[in-house]
Amino acid sequence: MPGFRSRTPFVVVTAAAVLAAGCASKHAAPKNPSPSTTTSLIALLPDPESNVTGRAAVTNEFGSTDLDLPRVSTTVRSDGPPGTITALSEDDVTRLFGAALNALPPAPKHFTLNFEFESDTLTEESSQLVPEILAAVKRLAVPEVVVIGHTDTMGDNKSNIALGLKRAMSVKNVLVSAGIAPSMIEVASHGEADLLVKTADNTPEPRNRRVEISVR
Repeated sequence: MPGFRSRTPFVVVTAAAVLAAGCASKHAAPKNPSPSTTTSLIALLPDPESNVTGRAAVTNEFGSTDLDLPRVSTTVRSDGPPGTITALSEDDVTRLFGAALNALPPAPKHFTLNFEFESDTLTEESSQLVPEILAAVKRLAVPEVVVIGHTDTMGDNKSNIALGLKRAMSVKNVLVSAGIAPSMIEVASHGEADLLVKTADNTPEPRNRRVEISVR
């Protein structure tokens, strides 16, 4: 199997064992071929969640090639280097990888809730998002929910870690009270360490007073 070196790629692979004598190849066959070789078709697709296409290096003992555009592909045999890069159409992707793509879990959903100044009370606008979050969680048979609390730069680091955790726990409590099992919910706090809007110290910024929720 070829190896990969990648930067946020979404790579799909099909592989088949074929007889060496009957396999059409763009590379010369080895002088002493093995009874069978493995051929893999490797394609780089946009990420299903972000629609961003990363990069992937496909390597084996015979050579390497880089994939860096949407739907480009290469064929790799176990007895030769990666082949010529070719572009797949949308129809090609569906035909070759449709079953595998349909079997993927749904992309995670992300929500951001904002809070009042120095409190764990949701803003009125964020309170209205709670039913949508609950519906997203309940649609999944076995949901995984990550809740991360954040603050602005008012106060010191230690107190902001505690405030971020308090905010995350308040969201967890809402989910649990709606029937979500506590074991399904992971809670953490970044305090002021991961600002959505970069500010100087001791700067009140409503957009940094938030909880970020990922539902998968």
